[in-house]
Amino acid sequence: MQNVPDLEAWTIFTRVAETGSFAKAAEQLGISQPTVSKAIARLERRLGTMLLYRTTRSLSLTPTGESLRERALQLLADAEAFETEASAGALEPHGLVRMNAPMSFGLKYLAPLFPAFFERYPSVDIDLSLTDQFVDIVSGGYDLAIRVADLTDSSLRARQLCSIRRPLVASPAYLDKHGRPRHPSELERHTSFIYTNSPTPEYWRFTHATSDEEYAVAVHGRIRTNNAEAFLPALIAGQGLALQPEYLVWDELQRGELEQVMCDWRIADINVNLVTPPGMLRTARVTALIEFLVEHLAHAPWAVLAA
Repeated sequence: MQNVPDLEAWTIFTRVAETGSFAKAAEQLGISQPTVSKAIARLERRLGTMLLYRTTRSLSLTPTGESLRERALQLLADAEAFETEASAGALEPHGLVRMNAPMSFGLKYLAPLFPAFFERYPSVDIDLSLTDQFVDIVSGGYDLAIRVADLTDSSLRARQLCSIRRPLVASPAYLDKHGRPRHPSELERHTSFIYTNSPTPEYWRFTHATSDEEYAVAVHGRIRTNNAEAFLPALIAGQGLALQPEYLVWDELQRGELEQVMCDWRIADINVNLVTPPGMLRTARVTALIEFLVEHLAHAPWAVLAA
């Protein structure tokens, strides 16, 4: 049976790699620490190479261990998906979904949906990580991610949820005091706030809505941040203008706290994508969550549906 994969050892290895500790891996898996140690040793003997550097105070992956970690995660995910689809339990989604999403989007639109999701799927749990930094979902062990950006990794499986407009907004008080810009060239004399996670933060390229004329303008901001929600207090206080994803300022626009300007000019829309690791199989719980998100978010008032 030498050629049969040791899935138990690979499972233990991925948990050790994730936690950085034999003891934590043993605790999470509900097994003894010696069992963890023996499984890693068994796997290293089988492969003929070290997977982990061990000292009395630390544990880290060897280059071989690092390269095998992602493949092991995919192997186990596929095995779990196969078992789930092949079992009667596939009819009732169950288990944990590890999910990643941008901070503001997650807090404003994902978290409020969880009560209804848990009501519909009482056997599914969610481990949600919120960050505005790029996350490798494969090496991070995520089942699903929401990306509010253009996708750069073509190996991932993606489903476009919708697109989002990015209007240029400011408070009526700011615009009454400093004027309402009608052309991008006028922005050079206005105070701008700069979102640093965009490809060209200080270089805004506009396209005219009817003539396809393009105009690029360099802007200089008093606030620079990787989370556009941080602009809201200063925007509402009348201290500048900013390009904002419409989902983030929808309520403020409806209440009149903010106003869109230069409506004849636009920055390219950004896509909201549901992204999963490469592979042919998805567990029932991941599919359930994807369909639930499409159901509740694709028709939000700020969502632009794909043509």
